[in-house]
Amino acid sequence: MGRVTRVKICGITRPEDARLAVELGAWALGFILWPGSARAADPEVVAAIAAEHRRRVELVGVFVDPTLDEVAVHVDALGLTAVQLHGGVGPSFCAAVARRTGARVIRAFRIGSNADIADAQRFREVDLHLYDSRVPGLQGGSGQAWDWSLVAGRRTKVPLVLSGGLTADTVAEGIAAVEPYAVDVASGTEAEPGVKDPEKVRAFLAAAGALATEAAP
Repeated sequence: MGRVTRVKICGITRPEDARLAVELGAWALGFILWPGSARAADPEVVAAIAAEHRRRVELVGVFVDPTLDEVAVHVDALGLTAVQLHGGVGPSFCAAVARRTGARVIRAFRIGSNADIADAQRFREVDLHLYDSRVPGLQGGSGQAWDWSLVAGRRTKVPLVLSGGLTADTVAEGIAAVEPYAVDVASGTEAEPGVKDPEKVRAFLAAAGALATEAAP
């Protein structure tokens, strides 16, 4: 397998963190638009970041059990190119989001058993699946890894984004075990929730084989 060159840096709340991630080679920036998260982003800040980096990276809005109107308003107002959906939304809702917004749809799943892998396969029409850790009381961002061997039970051609507790020390192992389309990281690149550590961002992209060749050492 060749190097994975797609990394989604999630939990972006500050323009300087977005700029660093893009300069170092990130494929996508994730903005949490759910007020229940410690990494919730200010929509006005997200709009400014999106305007600066449009056409250079995927701009992903992260939602938990939103209404269709909520998603559509945010995609339009903020300039999002993709929507990441958590919670209990079904396949028909995902299809409606795609039709109404034109954005790519990433359906996120909390993985803790083979049953979770099987359930994810109902979502055949979305653009990407994202597998995160199943941690009671959390929708994501737990900083905990899941049992990657469960991916052996996956029976779908929808490309997979690997998430859940990844760091610069573990991402290469995760890539080798899962062979994902992309990897996703939030807590593994942070100084504190919502604030990125530049050295951790650089180390993560380097370990994933995605560090921009022109990035200064």
